[in-house]
Amino acid sequence: MTLIETLFPLGWQHYLLGGLTIGAGVALLYLFNGWVGGMSTVFSSSWSLVSKRAFFQQERFLNSRSWRLVYAVGVVLGALVWRFALAGGEAQHTSVPVWQLLIGGFLVGYGARLGNGCTSGHGICGLGSLQLPSLGAVLTFMATAFLTANLMALTTKGLA
Repeated sequence: MTLIETLFPLGWQHYLLGGLTIGAGVALLYLFNGWVGGMSTVFSSSWSLVSKRAFFQQERFLNSRSWRLVYAVGVVLGALVWRFALAGGEAQHTSVPVWQLLIGGFLVGYGARLGNGCTSGHGICGLGSLQLPSLGAVLTFMATAFLTANLMALTTKGLA
């Protein structure tokens, strides 16, 4: 088995297509409108519809929530198109327990707010619009990911 087959057992083409599609969508949104399409801000602007907390009622969320909701619907529809057009209608599953997914989702959401954006938002939107703070965030994310992956590898080998 080659390295590519090991890393991408279901094939690499759909990853490339997904990356190109996301990159093109974000680039077009920025080029034509000057809007940065980060998903953590979509999340916060959506909460402005149901929560009266001061954080969610900021002008930047209130003024942008209409296009951000359409943007979020497009992401969901894109996933459905992928499922039915490219995955043969089969849903993708994980063996991770639901409680771990919920805790992970909470931690990611908290980290996204703390970091003023999520990893993909800084990596795709922030770097794409040449924002220097996003470069610092991406370098921090990557260093943390490399460290964590190597610590986990040592732990699973019994060397730590």
